[in-house]
This record gives sequence, structure tokens and C-alpha cells, in this order.
Amino acid sequence: MANSPNQDRRFVRPRNKLVELLKEKGIKNTQVLNAIGKIPRHRLIETALYHRAYDDSALPIGLGQTISQPYTVAAQTEMLEIQKGDKVLEIGTGSGYQCMILCELGAEVYSVERHNELYHRSKEALKSEGYNPLLKCGDGTLGWATYAPYDGIIVTAGAPVVPDDLIKQLKVGGILVIPVGDSKTQKMMKITRMSEDEYRQDEYENFKFVPLIGEKGWGG
Repeated sequence: MANSPNQDRRFVRPRNKLVELLKEKGIKNTQVLNAIGKIPRHRLIETALYHRAYDDSALPIGLGQTISQPYTVAAQTEMLEIQKGDKVLEIGTGSGYQCMILCELGAEVYSVERHNELYHRSKEALKSEGYNPLLKCGDGTLGWATYAPYDGIIVTAGAPVVPDDLIKQLKVGGILVIPVGDSKTQKMMKITRMSEDEYRQDEYENFKFVPLIGEKGWGG
């Protein structure tokens, strides 16, 4: 689905190497790895950075934002335990990379981006690659209540706390994956809604994201 006829073959080998590296780093979900192997990450960055497109590192995309490290994208996606047809809310569309991965897995994706320029840029990028998530420009810390509840919610920016609105918009059995911490480093939190008022929380160390800005994030 992600590969268009004019896909630049220069990037096939680097993308395959990236998939092998992610396997070595512990990513086990075959569908996630296959999605990473299909998405043309180089099309989401400046041409001057093409030589680094399939490095396992975050890269700048302007406005103080980055396209996330592939390992981080894969790890967060694996934590979500996505099944085809799941309704997933993404907070922070950014370049559209994570959103493409979610779409490739067959999720019904809703994504919120606070930067108007990035919103329009990612909307065009997703459309050009044949993906059709529902996007909006707004405050992601408030979620997107119109389409709640969600099977999964993924936050692609570091938050000081877990926003209450996101918790409330999870289905029972749903999973929220969000990095929480200070401006330097965050713990990845995997929060599973066990019942209407019961949650299970798992933590994973040492991830780094741009800050989640909004009413229930930094600057709120």
C-alpha cells in the first residue's frame, strides 16, 4: 500500500538494513517490522538528509519538531498491540511517519497535530502515499472526544503527566502509550484500561521526545 510505482530503489537496501537492526534491538512484531520496511521515510524529510533517512535516529522536520527514531516508533506501535480495524488516536501527527505505520497495520486512524504547517504537510504526504486517516489541527492533550472511545491512543511527544482526557477516551481493554517525564528524558508508559475505573500501568525507561504542548501538557 505504501509503495508507489516510482519508489526510489536506492532506499530499498537501507530500509531493509533498518528492519534488521530493529530486530536486533528487540522488536518482535512481524507486522510492525513489515510496515517499517514499506514506509518511504526519505519522502518525509529534506533532501539534504536523504543519506540519513534510514538511520535509527530522530531527524529534524522544522518548527522545532522531529521525525521520530524508527526504534521508538516501532516500540510504541508494538506496545499498542494493534489488530486490524482497531480505532487508534494519534497525538502529534508530525511528519506523518507514525501515522503511516498505524495505517499500514490496518488501524482506523485519527490524528491530531497542533502545528498548522505540519498538519497541512503531513496531510499531503499521507494522501500522496495512499493513506486516508482522519486528521485535525488542534490541542492533542485534549484528545478527540468526537470519535472516542479508542482501542489505542499513542502520544508522540513527551508529557509532564498523563492527560486525563486521553485516559477517559480509551475503551475498556484499550491501551494508551505515552512518554512521561521532564524535558530531557521520559519513561514510556503503557496504560491498559481494565474496567471503567481500573487501569494497569507498565513503564519502560529512557526515551526522548519533543515536548507535548497544550492545555494538559507543557505550557498548559
